[in-house]
Amino acid sequence: MTSLLISRRDLDFLLYEWLDVEALTVRPRFADHNRETFNAAMDTSEKIAADHFATHNKKSDQNEPRFVNGKVEIIPEVAAALAVFGEAGMFGLNADFEDGGMQLPLAVAIACRAYFNAANVSTSGYPLLAVGAANLIKAHGTPEQIAKYVPHMFSGRFLGTMCLSEPQAGSSLADITTRAEPQADGSYRLFGRKMWISGGDHEMSENIIHMVLAKIPGGPPGVKGISLFLTPKYLLDDAGKSAVRNDVALAGLNHKMGFRGTVNTLLNFGEGAHKPGDEAGAVCWLVGEPHKGLAAMFQMMNEARIGVGLGAMALGYTGYLHALDYARTRPQGRPLTDRDPNSRQIPIIQHADVRRMLLAQKAYAEGALALILYCARLTDDEQTEAEAEAREDATQLLDLLTPIAKSWPSQWCLEGNSLAIQVHGGYGYTRDYNVEQFYRDNRLNPIHEGTHGIQAIDLLGRKIPQAGGRPLSLLKARVRGACSRATETGDAFLTDAAKQLEQAFAKIDQAIATAAAIPDRGAALANATPFLEAFGHAVLAWIWLEQAAAAHGKSGDFYDGKRQACRYFFRWELPKIYPQLDIVIGKDETLSSMNEAWF
Repeated sequence: MTSLLISRRDLDFLLYEWLDVEALTVRPRFADHNRETFNAAMDTSEKIAADHFATHNKKSDQNEPRFVNGKVEIIPEVAAALAVFGEAGMFGLNADFEDGGMQLPLAVAIACRAYFNAANVSTSGYPLLAVGAANLIKAHGTPEQIAKYVPHMFSGRFLGTMCLSEPQAGSSLADITTRAEPQADGSYRLFGRKMWISGGDHEMSENIIHMVLAKIPGGPPGVKGISLFLTPKYLLDDAGKSAVRNDVALAGLNHKMGFRGTVNTLLNFGEGAHKPGDEAGAVCWLVGEPHKGLAAMFQMMNEARIGVGLGAMALGYTGYLHALDYARTRPQGRPLTDRDPNSRQIPIIQHADVRRMLLAQKAYAEGALALILYCARLTDDEQTEAEAEAREDATQLLDLLTPIAKSWPSQWCLEGNSLAIQVHGGYGYTRDYNVEQFYRDNRLNPIHEGTHGIQAIDLLGRKIPQAGGRPLSLLKARVRGACSRATETGDAFLTDAAKQLEQAFAKIDQAIATAAAIPDRGAALANATPFLEAFGHAVLAWIWLEQAAAAHGKSGDFYDGKRQACRYFFRWELPKIYPQLDIVIGKDETLSSMNEAWF
């Protein structure tokens, strides 16, 4: 049976026929790998995802974590799946050999993770956080911190979290009040409350390593005074075993619309519920330099943002495959040219409007997968390109694309999940089919790790103008290259699509120039969200043109499907950007001039 998680044929096309990940094996970091090892990792991932993650997806949704006697109770299948995941080495897919990892290219690791996210996005959340926290410690921690924690996080023995938000501050990190008091032995004692902490407490691992943002008393105000602290749930003894419970208390759980299997918590640090000694305060250690914690944490935040995009894509992709399978097997109605009630009903995929919905889902899901893999390939270049300039180019381009990688799949693969419900009709709105859960699970993704609006402000206000506009110039150079390759094929549609894409980016340039010329920052960014959505659609049109060019001259249903999805995107989706860009170019004041009393 064809997988309803992720299309392996699509992964092979993107990795080998478009992104040429095999070429990475000539670089020293990946010299021990080849296509065979890449395929083996994906094969194993698909099997574990299908056999151990997908099998409890509905059960974890219907039996969300509970707060019982001060502890979190989670259905046992989650821990069992994570144990299999850890035994197979999946925590360390792209981690260094020296840390017990497989040292795969991130592009291949992301392809592997796509299966787990499609199978069970909630259970997949625990490894995502553990790996992100381990990477953060590896990049900014001391040698002692790395040795004590990182190998155990890549093995799954310890899990991890990121603790940013607070009840009174939300996304406004400048207003956090958690404080870290320095101690004579070089450690700190942590006091404060953190909210919305995914994976914040459970009994599924020996330890949980919290990466916490807090302020050292006497430091600068606002975000310039934020530092980063490593705060374990259990303090380690001299043998490296989790021994004494740290002063980190579970205060409560958040009960969510979807994504229920990933426990989400409110944590109190330093309230005296668990005293590691005679003093209150959670024992923690500074990671990196004082007052530069937010800059360090951005590494984990950006990883998490691409991880959010990956999860949103996977939910949209599996939703599409479920809808496609249903549409092929569900008979209903007859052709409009056949009104004979005695004639055989046809599968609903033969109805034009169902094809419209399926083609939209295909364009969103396959486009999002290609975007996420492209960003992963940029990370591989950032780490392993021989020339420093090439590494820097990859860094800048990845930085520009990160808001798109987070927000575009979160918006449009969610729309794909809505269409999957519609394809199922009334059945799609019931719990008897999986698509209603996919929608609920995906609805979180436009919210967490920086809301849709925050990503918009980040893109237009920071990413576009940074480094003198060089990241945007790098992107446009790659777009021009794609347009040239498309035109060189001689294919009439690809040639026309290249012209459309060039026109789209010319309009984007006009919008950027208009916003940059507005002296008032608030007014300049008031229409950032329509800009984000227009820019994202233009980026995805480029991604689709790249795919269509890679498919050019190749025959078969798979390649014909790629060409048709590209055609759909350019005919139905790309034109949507012009009204949005006109709002930016016209300096529309509808939002900024709206009086609060008029609502």
